[in-house]
Amino acid sequence: MNQQQKSGNDPIVELIDVGVTKLSPTGQNVVILDRISFAARPGEITGIIGPSGSGKSTLIRLINRLDEPSEGRILLNDENISAIDPLLLRQKVAMVLQKPFMFEGTLLDNLQRPFLFRNLTPPSDESIEITRVLELVQLSTEMLVRDARSLSGGEQQRVNLARALISHPQVLLLDEPTSSLDRPATARLATTLHNICSSEHLAIIVVTHDLYLAEHIVDHLIYLEQGKIMEEGAGTQILAKPQTAAFRSFLTEPDRNKEPSS
Repeated sequence: MNQQQKSGNDPIVELIDVGVTKLSPTGQNVVILDRISFAARPGEITGIIGPSGSGKSTLIRLINRLDEPSEGRILLNDENISAIDPLLLRQKVAMVLQKPFMFEGTLLDNLQRPFLFRNLTPPSDESIEITRVLELVQLSTEMLVRDARSLSGGEQQRVNLARALISHPQVLLLDEPTSSLDRPATARLATTLHNICSSEHLAIIVVTHDLYLAEHIVDHLIYLEQGKIMEEGAGTQILAKPQTAAFRSFLTEPDRNKEPSS
């Protein structure tokens, strides 16, 4: 079934019994992820939360082949991503890393960079593409001439988002997007992500330890611990009524926003 034949509620991304096993420094096999299965749909935000070391960041890196599974399958529109060229896959499945990275130059230079990587003519500052992504992330066109590395942390995170969105991905991956942001900037980013998901009809998958973000934007929530899915369901529902002692303990731990990424 090709993408045109899929209905609006069909998954864009499916993980089927995905596992990751790695060798420890002492030569022992360590299970990082254990038979993970879930689906992400267009127009929905899937959140992945869990304690440090639970495998969250490894899981999200698998979906655009920054890492490879030891077993199982990952499908994009029913095609195994192992058969897709990684560069092509990363145009369709864009990722925004935890710490915003700005290339040297202006904000415009940063937005043009994905085109230069593919040997394409980059859009101009007055192009529809540049205007579109700036509107999506709520940045002014007047900022295009600013030195990207002089922007605030929240502004740089929005530039990262715009740079990911300019190639029209079908899936957007975010790894701890609020780890360096204060609460007002987090609230603004939450609104932005919700609007982007709705207007662009993307499947967004976000790894976060920030319960504020999870409460305010996530449609489907997965609680991961020791490489296993312990609970999953509608975000507001499982946050309000956790079923396991492990998840209840996780939700009540203090200083959650200080947790490092896993």
